[in-house]
Amino acid sequence: MQKLPIIIAHRGASGYRPEHTLAAYNLAIEMGADFIEPDLVITKDGVLIARHENEISETTNVANHSEFRDRKTTKLIDGELKSGWFSEDFTLAEIKKLRAKERIPNIRPHNTAYDELYEIPTFPEILDLVQYRSVEIGRKIGIYPETKHPTYFRSLDLALEPPLLAVLSANGYTGRDAPVFIQSFEVENLQFLSRETDLSLVQLLNDNGQPYDFTLKGNTYNYRDFVTVEGLKKIANYAQAIGVNKNLLLPRDISGKWLSPSSDNCSRTSLPENAHAAGLLIHVWTFRSEDVFLPMDLQGNPAAEYQLFFDLGIDGVFSDNPDLALRVLEENQY
Repeated sequence: MQKLPIIIAHRGASGYRPEHTLAAYNLAIEMGADFIEPDLVITKDGVLIARHENEISETTNVANHSEFRDRKTTKLIDGELKSGWFSEDFTLAEIKKLRAKERIPNIRPHNTAYDELYEIPTFPEILDLVQYRSVEIGRKIGIYPETKHPTYFRSLDLALEPPLLAVLSANGYTGRDAPVFIQSFEVENLQFLSRETDLSLVQLLNDNGQPYDFTLKGNTYNYRDFVTVEGLKKIANYAQAIGVNKNLLLPRDISGKWLSPSSDNCSRTSLPENAHAAGLLIHVWTFRSEDVFLPMDLQGNPAAEYQLFFDLGIDGVFSDNPDLALRVLEENQY
């Protein structure tokens, strides 16, 4: 793997282009990102595509297509009722009729200028871009796919893991040193993948809740249990890294300010040290430049947030603004 810390372009350079488009991934590569990160869902005919969720109306113009009006429905996804249009109800040919749009237009109005310009990319198309640009610029760019709702898709006989491994293998991604991290918020699919591949795996950890596959089985173990010394050892049995919510390292109070390092509730933190002791890398999400996402302490100064987290000894960041992340790295020579 590449020398750390790494810059993972979160859904591409999504601070500058609509997320999960080839344009967003390509811009991230131009900005110097080490890895690009596609969220993967699946179509009715078993093709992996890049969308933040399988409900696609927030990120595509599907609602404007009269021929798909009758596809709108309500489903139970990981315990939550969601209404809209879902990837698994469309063939790839139908998905290719849609165009991407900005998911958070009120926060990123500049990105709406690109609405409906770009197709929804397949995973093979993303790999084609990554490999072409790697050769073109003489720098190996990694791929960091997330399996979205794996238990749900498996229940539909549309398991994500077999086509994911097949596409990666067909494109020459094999072995622990391949520039790939496969990530999931669930556990059982990572454990399955650990038996099927030597590619690096990442257990995602939120600051609340638990893996949905645990919920279904009545397992009370939650994400915060995983960040204990014992929990990290469990993860190390099947994964090579953890991808953690920033609040697990530097939690915020009710006003949005970081808690004092001396607070009993602040974990500023032994987590990177404990993860490394367990043999795990630690990657942190998600870094965004807009004030609405920043701690109250750092409004207008997103660069300082990167610097504080790099100082904790982490191994990588998920960033919507990979150019800024790289600039902080270079200026501070971590």
